[in-house]
Amino acid sequence: MTYRKKLIEVALPLDAINAAAVREKAIKKGHPSSLHLWWARRPLAACRAILFAQLVDDPSDEKERERLFNIIEKLVKWENTTNEEVLEEARAEIRRCWGDAPPPIYDPFSGGASIPLEAQRLGVPARASDLNPVAALIGKASIEFPPQFHNQPPQHPGLKKQHSYRGAEGLVEDIRYCAQQINQRAWQKIGDLYPKVALPAHEGGGQGTVMAWFWERTVPSPNPRAQGAHVPLIRTYWLCNKPKKKVWRVPHIAPDGKITFAIRQGTPDDARAIAMGTKRGRGAHFTCLRTGDAITPDYVRAQGKAGRMGWMLTAIAAEGKRGRVYLEANEEHAQKAFSQKPHWCPDNPFPPHSTKIDTLRYGLGNFSDLFMDRQTIALTTFLDLIPDVVDAIDASPAYRQALTTYLALWVSNCAERQSTNTTWYVSQESLRDVFSRQAIPMVWGTAEGNPFSSSPGNFLGQVDALAKAVATLPARGAEGKVVRQDAREVDFSDFVISTDPPYYDNINYAELADFFYVWLRRALRSHYPQLFQTTLTPKAEELVAHQKRHGGREQADQFFLDGMKRVIGHMAKQGCPEAPATLYYAFRQSEVEDDGTSSRGWATFLQAVVEAGYAVNRTWPVRTELVAGLRGKENALTTSVVLVCRPRPSDAGTTTRGAFARELKRTLPKALHAMQLANIAPVDVPQASIGPGIGIFSRYHAVLESNDDKMTIKQALQLINHQLDEFLAEQEGEFDPETRFARRWFAQNGYGAGPFGDADNMARACGISVESLGEAGIAQSSGGKVRLLRREELPKDWDPRSVANPTIWACCQHLIHAHALEGEGGENGAAGMLKKMGAQHAEGVKNLAYGLYDVCDTKRGDRQEALAYNSLITAWGSITDKAKGVSLSPARQGNLNLQRKRNG
Repeated sequence: MTYRKKLIEVALPLDAINAAAVREKAIKKGHPSSLHLWWARRPLAACRAILFAQLVDDPSDEKERERLFNIIEKLVKWENTTNEEVLEEARAEIRRCWGDAPPPIYDPFSGGASIPLEAQRLGVPARASDLNPVAALIGKASIEFPPQFHNQPPQHPGLKKQHSYRGAEGLVEDIRYCAQQINQRAWQKIGDLYPKVALPAHEGGGQGTVMAWFWERTVPSPNPRAQGAHVPLIRTYWLCNKPKKKVWRVPHIAPDGKITFAIRQGTPDDARAIAMGTKRGRGAHFTCLRTGDAITPDYVRAQGKAGRMGWMLTAIAAEGKRGRVYLEANEEHAQKAFSQKPHWCPDNPFPPHSTKIDTLRYGLGNFSDLFMDRQTIALTTFLDLIPDVVDAIDASPAYRQALTTYLALWVSNCAERQSTNTTWYVSQESLRDVFSRQAIPMVWGTAEGNPFSSSPGNFLGQVDALAKAVATLPARGAEGKVVRQDAREVDFSDFVISTDPPYYDNINYAELADFFYVWLRRALRSHYPQLFQTTLTPKAEELVAHQKRHGGREQADQFFLDGMKRVIGHMAKQGCPEAPATLYYAFRQSEVEDDGTSSRGWATFLQAVVEAGYAVNRTWPVRTELVAGLRGKENALTTSVVLVCRPRPSDAGTTTRGAFARELKRTLPKALHAMQLANIAPVDVPQASIGPGIGIFSRYHAVLESNDDKMTIKQALQLINHQLDEFLAEQEGEFDPETRFARRWFAQNGYGAGPFGDADNMARACGISVESLGEAGIAQSSGGKVRLLRREELPKDWDPRSVANPTIWACCQHLIHAHALEGEGGENGAAGMLKKMGAQHAEGVKNLAYGLYDVCDTKRGDRQEALAYNSLITAWGSITDKAKGVSLSPARQGNLNLQRKRNG
């Protein structure tokens, strides 16, 4: 079939897209993600750029292509998200290619609705679906309601602002009005459950509003002498741990055995002991405060399952005149929290075989166990007041339904700050949301926020975030429609497809979404009977490889493969033939085997893509996450690979393993070099390199092994990984001899010492001597041993301009050291160092960082050292931009003319 290529199949301004996507991840106020939490959202900037490039024709002319690039570069900037002039320029290009009726976009795994939202913003009709009712509801609130009430003034009976209302401004004002009414009425009903607290004299005395109560879980002491008296399980004694403000709790055991806590401030004698609390190891290892006996995980689990786990109030945070004030707990406040029982609670059980809900092991098996009585009362009170307030507004049923939906999402969001899994940031003095990671772990200490305070986490603060998000939604955009539907049953006829499928077994959305579903269902069941017909979200049909749900790893793998193949097969057969499909995929779960390293998630997903009949015409590694570093032994994925797919021609032929390998060797290095130019983080290169390799593989009906068996995706991935290793190794030949030695020595010994004889042989093979390594300032020889100098041992005032031919190794290590320094370091410090090195060394430094990351990650298992190289490349674009504006003072003239001695 002949077709006109779209821009995304030829070229993209990837640097601009990635920079905008990274920047967007740090933006909170006004971002549509504040509408309601959903996991693994794709950045709006990336979605907007991908959709635009997917819909506009490639002009086959460099000048015209640059013009389109210019549109994308403006389009992805956050400040242009609601800029109608910029958006209209992009819409005009889409109309130029499609006329006044561009084909609608379909996303069958809509999740947080980023893709349909951006299609709508570009003036393209958006259709979306998701099996999960929480995701479907978020989608409705994102793209269905704002266009319906475009430019409509507010309908509430209160005092209105006197101006014309544009976009969703009237809707936003009504949301705020209703929330204020609900908050006031809730205070009248349950305000007595939230008493004030006496402030100390140095804070002016009087009564202060509590912002948080600090509770610790308790179990009976394991020592029989304690006669069953409860003791707290304290993860840390810290309440505030800032450089200029340190506050902690000190336990006191009275003669009668009663435990109380005093508040201390200043500089502690033993900060480590304060940080440890009564915890004595990973998991549920604690020490009994009463007797000093060990409290084991088995004991804690047994007490929890027997219903003998309780709570102890240990401190209170109040709003003082000069910031947070920490006060001792008192009995009145402890009793008030449990003085009333809720008339309803979400007593739905957790999924029995959950891999993401750790509380099950401790006898906490219902969603109601994640909320204290007072928290449940607050959430149900706010939800139950919504109909009374909304029904008092004289508006159409559709408008009242929209208001009810936004208000229910508001209270559902508040549940994240009103849960026993809400904790306390001691370094920021604020509440930490439940889902700081994609799981519900067992939490030992919780910070119970006051919904009626003026501090972060209060209910009105949450509605402010939601209202600002609604204000940015494209109320002027094209029509949008979202339904709850199994992706396997979607009819894709004549839709342009762009979607972000589930990531194998990385996130079990249904298990996590139940946390919100139980509250949303209470408020919205009568409004959306199709969404909320089940007591909990659907699990069996969810397209994730859940081993316990499907009876084992192989069964889960087959379920995922069969389901994904069915969905993608429908896409390939039914989708709009004039435009390619775009599939986002981000996953990192390496399994190391004798014959190489491959990702099971990638292999299974790509097997589905190829078997469904798609050919991968192009792949784009797009920065979609902002990750600070590598946690523990896990690599932090920061890039999604966007696959650009067309149906594979029916007459596609076959090829041999040898021919496929030769084609990989010819074309993959070019693609890998382009990734390095785009500053793809080293942690993502193994994943991103799969794209161009599988693009070659998917062109053929089959790649045949020597015995005529079809090559599997897994076998293809191993060939691709082998080619990646060759590419990184070949770059070593571009380095100076000292750097080649240092890279090889580092792969063997790290920063540890090795025999002089081994170093001498390796140095001679590189055409240098061990002495020249010392003269280059990168190694030390002593006592028959040789070792590379660590970064902290390097000269502090090193200036590459004062060294004749500085080594790439030295430049790289000094640059990383400058980037890691506080104060004058960071990106600004690294920019100054890079400017001194000059352009002639920059590419070599970057290539070396990629290679050293691979050495640390796959050969040495040194995650901390790997992080240093990953962080440098992640910040490379920003560092190079800042380096352009650096003005340098003249270099010192010390050893400018010193030449390093080299053998040979």
